[in-house]
Amino acid sequence: MSEAISTPEFADPYTLPLDELDVSNPMLFKANAFWPYFERMRNEDPVHYCRDSPFGPYWSITKFDDIMEVEKNHEVFSSETGGISIFERMADFKTSSFIQMDPPKHDVQRKTVTGVVAPTNLALLEPIIRQRAAKILDELPIGETFNWVEHVSIELTTQMLATIFDFPFEQRRRLTYWSDIATSSEVNGGNTPESVRREGLLECLEVFTGLWNERINKGPGNDLISMMAHNPETQNMDPMEYLGNLILLIVGGNDTTRNSITGGVYFLNENPAEYEKLRNNLDLIPKMIPEIIRYQTPLAHMRRTATQDYVLKGKHIKKGEKVVMWYVSANRDKDTIVNPDAFIIDRERPRHHMSFGFGLHRCMGNRLAEMQLKIVWEEIMKRFKRVEVVGEPVRVQSCFVKGYEELPVKLHTW
Repeated sequence: MSEAISTPEFADPYTLPLDELDVSNPMLFKANAFWPYFERMRNEDPVHYCRDSPFGPYWSITKFDDIMEVEKNHEVFSSETGGISIFERMADFKTSSFIQMDPPKHDVQRKTVTGVVAPTNLALLEPIIRQRAAKILDELPIGETFNWVEHVSIELTTQMLATIFDFPFEQRRRLTYWSDIATSSEVNGGNTPESVRREGLLECLEVFTGLWNERINKGPGNDLISMMAHNPETQNMDPMEYLGNLILLIVGGNDTTRNSITGGVYFLNENPAEYEKLRNNLDLIPKMIPEIIRYQTPLAHMRRTATQDYVLKGKHIKKGEKVVMWYVSANRDKDTIVNPDAFIIDRERPRHHMSFGFGLHRCMGNRLAEMQLKIVWEEIMKRFKRVEVVGEPVRVQSCFVKGYEELPVKLHTW
């Protein structure tokens, strides 16, 4: 048990009054100490009201089927009213994006950019991803400790982002920076001062506005900026809506894949029998990928706001109240997933998970994420007998993005 988990701040949740449980504390996620909190809530109070938290009062929905009920009912549980995360948007710096919209506007804007992950475009991207993954892996040091997050997970996903935006490739790490400051600011319990976040996001808007002005004067392209610039439904977005959609696409394309690439390495080291199973049968990779995504759950939650009074599991949710769907808890729900706390790379129904959400807001890039992970692991297994974790991971301080800052590893060849 780590030192952070043993501090009084993280008391055994079974010793606390049920109504005092608050799973929104970002330090719980930094310390990986949240699991027993969700276990108790699933078992004793799956629709749980927290009256007092750093982000105000909120409802926690912790079981798989209850989250599906909320996800399917967008008329009662709105994304547009209040946003998609437990923290409130700053009144004087509000962005918008299609994930923060309800139909019909949501459907129109989402459709504008889905072409980038259409099967025909994925087929074009596959050899590019494989070539880049191979180059990244071939340049890694053998037998020396290095940070897997920095050298592999971030680098591969940022290269992919630069491609789908047609962003200047040599400046691609700016995309990583903008993604990080958008999700780790003081507003949401992270370390980035609000002034730095604003400055960075306005810089992002300025750079992408320049790219927009270039693309709109060219013929329609196959990148995300061109798709938005040339579609009548999105070409007249106001600046903050454009910024909101950019951050959504950057974070969606960065954090989820990047943290699953790291998580897979960590989970196989935690479960050496599964790693051996993989070494003996590389045909298991396609099944292993969705299991990694389930087990990692790169986005811990999504939030909705009740537009009217509603009764869920006998609990009376009132109009205007914040409703948080904890995907990280749903993916460990034993009533829906067999042996959910185990990492099993040949699981029978590996895609039965909540990591991509459900319903109209289901992650549009899920197939791209799975393809990237599949290619990465095919290329890893060609080169290395083992990616050995040689120290504890450093986790992100956030109750929204569930990820890693560092994972020290050493490579062992066949």
